[in-house]
Amino acid sequence: MDKIAQRLKVLTEAHGVPGYEAPVRTLIRKYLEGLGEISQDGLGSLVCRKPGSAEAPRVMLAAHMDEVGFMVKHITKEGFIKFLPLGGWFDQVLLGHRVIIKTRKGDVVGVIGAKPPHILPPDERNKVVQKKDMYIDIGATSREEVEEAGVRPGDPVVPRADFVVLANGKSYLSKAFDDRVGVAMMLEVLEALQTQAHPNTVYAVATVQEEVGVRGAHTSVWAVEPDVAIVLESDIAGDVPGVQPDQAPAKMGGGPSLLIYDRSMVPNLALRDLLVDTAKEIGVDLQISFVEGGATDGAVIHLHRTGVPTVVLSVPARHIHSHSAIIHRNDFDQAVQLLVAVLQRLDAQTVAALTR
Repeated sequence: MDKIAQRLKVLTEAHGVPGYEAPVRTLIRKYLEGLGEISQDGLGSLVCRKPGSAEAPRVMLAAHMDEVGFMVKHITKEGFIKFLPLGGWFDQVLLGHRVIIKTRKGDVVGVIGAKPPHILPPDERNKVVQKKDMYIDIGATSREEVEEAGVRPGDPVVPRADFVVLANGKSYLSKAFDDRVGVAMMLEVLEALQTQAHPNTVYAVATVQEEVGVRGAHTSVWAVEPDVAIVLESDIAGDVPGVQPDQAPAKMGGGPSLLIYDRSMVPNLALRDLLVDTAKEIGVDLQISFVEGGATDGAVIHLHRTGVPTVVLSVPARHIHSHSAIIHRNDFDQAVQLLVAVLQRLDAQTVAALTR
């Protein structure tokens, strides 16, 4: 693996569900050292200030560090663990998956289970099992045994999944690409800007608690006070069986995607067009996409004070919000290339024209 693949491996394998981001935050802080002035807001989001040739405009790059996961809710007298979702989970992807409970005594491994199909009546066997009927099994036989292992209500639970380079050498399989891929993009861009001029000041922000209500963006946008913002995300790759182009048009390997709509935001049109035109100019394959049932940190960033011109640039990912998503390296590389080029064009005059 080269440096980028290795960094993606380290970032995605790190633990950090909403509200419990400390492990991945420590890792990201180390990556940010030497790339700019680092600060942290009261909720836990990291802000890295990278000055360019001008103090303004202030450009905010936002990528959330948290991943979807769970929290221990209750321990039954028989030793099974009931859990709460932290972020959106599709019930059908959960059963049989291994998880790690982060306890005060260390990591405890378990598996998500439910009533065996062999004993279900026919009318129940074909129904989707709901999260409320699932449990985490750590192999215990009593509540006391679970407590002795260190498990308590409120402990975070993380998917147990590793990073794998797939057969073509260009596709990567892992948990947490939503949104460690955005964090990795941000780090690559900051490194590029160490040797390339930009007519602005860049604030690279790794936000917390995006998956439970874009909470880190609420606080960090006040720390930055941006003039313009670009949210870095993972998009839904619709190139899988059963998905129509008018449901999810982005394809893995087709280049980065630019959202024209999500449930919480219509992007700034002039900024959107700047990315489209820049992509054509530098030869990046930019896909146009939309998300009708989701939102990003842009939801609150674009509404800050009197409004902030904002867009969302993404890397398409198959199977997001599961233990095993897939991205394509070419999409990542082109997203970084486009982002650097756009940052070099965001001078004071260009940013002022975005809201005319």
